[in-house]
Order: sequence, then C-alpha cells, then structure tokens
Amino acid sequence: MADNQQQNGSDTVDKATVEVAQMALESKPEPAAKEPASPAPSGSESAAKKETNGTTPKPAAPVSAAAFREQFKAFSKFGDTKSDGKHLTLSQSDKWMKQAKVIDKKITTTDTGIHFKKLKSMKLSFEDYNKFLEDLAKTKKIELDEIKGKLANCGAPGIHNATPGKAAETVARLTDTSRYTGSSKQRFDETGKGKGIAGRKDLPDGSGYVTGYGHKNTYDKTH
Repeated sequence: MADNQQQNGSDTVDKATVEVAQMALESKPEPAAKEPASPAPSGSESAAKKETNGTTPKPAAPVSAAAFREQFKAFSKFGDTKSDGKHLTLSQSDKWMKQAKVIDKKITTTDTGIHFKKLKSMKLSFEDYNKFLEDLAKTKKIELDEIKGKLANCGAPGIHNATPGKAAETVARLTDTSRYTGSSKQRFDETGKGKGIAGRKDLPDGSGYVTGYGHKNTYDKTH
C-alpha cells in the first residue's frame, strides 16, 4: 500500500515536472529569421561605385602617336632655323609644355629641368624625350597619356588661344578714327576714310583762295 502511494506520488511529481518544462519551452521567444545576405558586388559594379565616388580617375583619351611626333619635330625647330627636327632642347621643351599648359602649379620648370638633366644631354632625341616624360609623369603621379595628349593638341609653336571677343573689341577700338587726336586725326575725313598723302603733308593750295578761307567753291551756288 505504501509502495503504491509512493509510486503514485512520484508519477504526480514527474507529470508536474514535465508540464513545467513544457511551459518554459513554450514561453521562450522564437529566434528572428535571418535576412538573406546580400550578394557581394561584382567587379564592374564595384568599379562603377568607385568612379561615381570619384576615387577612380577616368582614363585619358588615346594619344595620336603621329601627332605627338609631328609636334616634337615642330618644337625642335622653334627658335632654331638650323635644327633638323630630331632633337629637342630643355628651353624648347619648356616652351612646348607652357603652351600645352603641362607646366602649371603641379609641374614646374624646376621639375622639368631636374628630369631633363637626368639623361645627361643638352638635346634629347624623340626616344629619349619619351623616357624623360615617363620619368616626369611617374614622379609627379600624373598619367603619361594625359601629358602627351596636351602636348599633341596644343597647336603650332607660338600659337596661343586668344578670346575672340576681346580681340575684336581691341581691333575696333584701335581702328576707330573718331578717337584719334593731333596729327593722326588729320589723316582721315569725317567718314573715317584716309586722305592719303594730303593727310600726311601740307601741300600748296593752287586754287587761288587764301589759306583758311571758309567759302571756297560757293560763289556759283549763291549767284
């Protein structure tokens, strides 16, 4: 009898324990569902983002090798009528770079002088000049094609781009005869037409009228 009571008591305890455990499990919150990981950006997408953020510079436009060589030849003759167009001096190179706006705040004539003299020659051939530019671009951390592109497209030696509006305004101001004074004013009539030699020299008046007479050739009109 005592055994049955003990057994029934233990069964009751076991059931109670199971129920408590079950309630504890049910009261635990379910773990939140994990969001699927976003796929890693591809190489092209990553490059596009970098370019958008300005971290990746745009590639320089392709340089015409023929145009660059012709410019080298033209500037090697600039200021030297005896040049054969095959060698370039530091002075000619600096003039070329200044016209092409390669020499600026980042690249100075001091920089060009240092790198030019590394080749230990007063004049550089076309091949050596390319080495000079490669060394300069590498040191200053500038794209070589960017420098060559400017040099190839800067125009003939001595040509500087002037603002058309300002040039036209200057020419108009200098040719406005109404602004002339003194002896220059006497060279043109009221319409701005030049008087020729009569505006430059005092020619004798053979008409018979007194010099300075203001009614010349008016007699026939009044009589």
